[in-house]
Amino acid sequence: MKINTIVCLIMACSIINLSSECKAQSITEMPDRQTLQTTLDKVADWQLNHFNYSKAGSASYLHDFGIDSWTNATLYLGMAEWAAVSDNGTKYYQWLTKIGDDNNWQIPSNFKDIPRYGLYHADELCIGQFYLNMYSVFKKKEMMESALNRANWIMANPPSSDLANGTKPGWTWCDALFMAPPVYAQLSQLTGNKDYPEFMDQQFKLTYNYLYDKEYKLFFRDNRFFEKREANGKKVFWGRGNGWVVAGLVNILKTLPVDSKFRPFYENLFSEMVGALVGLQSESGFWHASLLDPNEYPSPETSATALIAYALAYGINTDLLNKDQYFPSLNKAWKALNSAIAEDGKLGWVQPIGADPKQVTEDMTAVYGVGALLLAGTEIYKLNL
Repeated sequence: MKINTIVCLIMACSIINLSSECKAQSITEMPDRQTLQTTLDKVADWQLNHFNYSKAGSASYLHDFGIDSWTNATLYLGMAEWAAVSDNGTKYYQWLTKIGDDNNWQIPSNFKDIPRYGLYHADELCIGQFYLNMYSVFKKKEMMESALNRANWIMANPPSSDLANGTKPGWTWCDALFMAPPVYAQLSQLTGNKDYPEFMDQQFKLTYNYLYDKEYKLFFRDNRFFEKREANGKKVFWGRGNGWVVAGLVNILKTLPVDSKFRPFYENLFSEMVGALVGLQSESGFWHASLLDPNEYPSPETSATALIAYALAYGINTDLLNKDQYFPSLNKAWKALNSAIAEDGKLGWVQPIGADPKQVTEDMTAVYGVGALLLAGTEIYKLNL
């Protein structure tokens, strides 16, 4: 009897030790901080060395490629987050400060004379997140004035609540939930004015009620996709579009007060969407351009993968997501993203500017993909593993 008891105890201890070793092995698969620093510096430096923007062109062209475009703004956001923790942060902050100074810290107004857009376009507010991030570090008034003034004007002249017409005064496309809402959450944190989250919540929920599919727990990109179907007959849910939404939720939650009456909705939506997205991750660790028809779009897609990895890392860091449950998905995603980084630091497999799933090739890169990767990498760098 005693021998059996001893044997059982030995077996139990062995199982516990094996379990602990397995857990330790799964955790140590994530690179250490120095390795992460080397990788993120390499990616950031490659982009700095290949950065350019357009100074002239049509409103639509500058909207996508100007110094204050949403594409570049996403890069600045990722770069600013990385600068805050990197040993080389001073270099990145100097570059970012020059960007802001060169643009006089202004929110773009490319569409001010085009009634369909006016001063409402959510993409134009994206750079406001960067400005307010920089203001929170350097406390220079000029860094926040334009973002504050644009948000105040929009609140004083609210857009129509009718999203069916597809115009851009309202947040009629899911990407907008990354571009604009966090600005209002940031302004609330910086000023203490509770009108900002009130307005943000009203506008966000209009889009949520219009574009969110409660069965799949995913967003349609816009109303053009309600009836469209993939080659396999399933609904069209765009990888990057849903990545924009969960990353936007992160940026809202980062600055929305813990005791805000609005916070439970955003936390619940965040957890719900991330849970759905994890179930759609490929074995390779990537998410694809199409979430429900990856066979039609088999290539990796790094912008979607990075945005979702950013959400996973933030959720684990803040205990919104259970580490044991979600860390394996994050680990796979980061390994996948690393495989898409060339030796010189170029990030590949980034779907070009668009609104729906498209084919992607390894040579494709874009500033917003790099920004998304820096957001994800920085949040992983903060993980207490």
